[in-house]
Amino acid sequence: MFTQEDIEMYVNTYAIPWGINIAMALIIFVIGRMVVGIIISMFGKLMSKSKYDDMLVDFLKSILNAVLMLFVIVASLDELGVDTTSLVAILGAAGLAIGLSLQDSLKNFAAGVMLLVFKPFRAGDYVEAAGVAGTVKKIGIFTSSMNTPDNKEIIVPNGKIYGDNIINYSAMTNRRVDMTFGIGYGDDLLKAKNVLEQMVKEDERILEEPAPVVAVSSLGDSSVNFTVRPWVKKEDYFAVLWAFTENVKLRFDEEGISIPFPQMDVHFFKEADNTEKKESAE
Repeated sequence: MFTQEDIEMYVNTYAIPWGINIAMALIIFVIGRMVVGIIISMFGKLMSKSKYDDMLVDFLKSILNAVLMLFVIVASLDELGVDTTSLVAILGAAGLAIGLSLQDSLKNFAAGVMLLVFKPFRAGDYVEAAGVAGTVKKIGIFTSSMNTPDNKEIIVPNGKIYGDNIINYSAMTNRRVDMTFGIGYGDDLLKAKNVLEQMVKEDERILEEPAPVVAVSSLGDSSVNFTVRPWVKKEDYFAVLWAFTENVKLRFDEEGISIPFPQMDVHFFKEADNTEKKESAE
């Protein structure tokens, strides 16, 4: 049987100190959680004002929340008298082991953060990166997805994208269309140049500034080559390229201007006569 003195000793020695420690640990946890919430909210507002991608903001907020809550939990356990030194050491060792086993994933993660922060391209841009080309649909933390012109989806690790050259065809408002057309050496060079210049002026999609270029670029083996370089809005690039090329063929046909193409002359020699002569001589 417990005596009154035993109960009082138990209460004074264990119950009250432990009760105080538990209460203090709960207070630390509750207040710490509130402080973490305030910090996360302020961080989110700051990042939003900086116009960073929402996905990056949410991910960084979750990481920061996890780290701060870990400190709050460690502080609460320390108040309870738990040896947090060993716990921190275990967590550190576990973090190191996980980091070593996820090197590639962490590389892709770091590259994803860099892509979202520096924004070399955005969703909707047509880019060439990591050996593939397509329209960017989504920039994720670990991977990005593109759609090719024939509507195939390509998932590319961010590490490969950020570690290679990135060509963004949608970054600039205007693009230059580079085209080359050849005419025969027997054709009227000035007439062909005049026709090409007229075609450039007639196409309303071609910009006046920067000024388009129509010039003789080279004297080939079988043709005199013209370089035609007009500037267009980026959304008109392929339409102008394809339509202008087709119209040049039709217009050259109307004007009687030839477009040379590779030819091979084959000569046949008859040896029958020579054979007959040899037989008659014998």
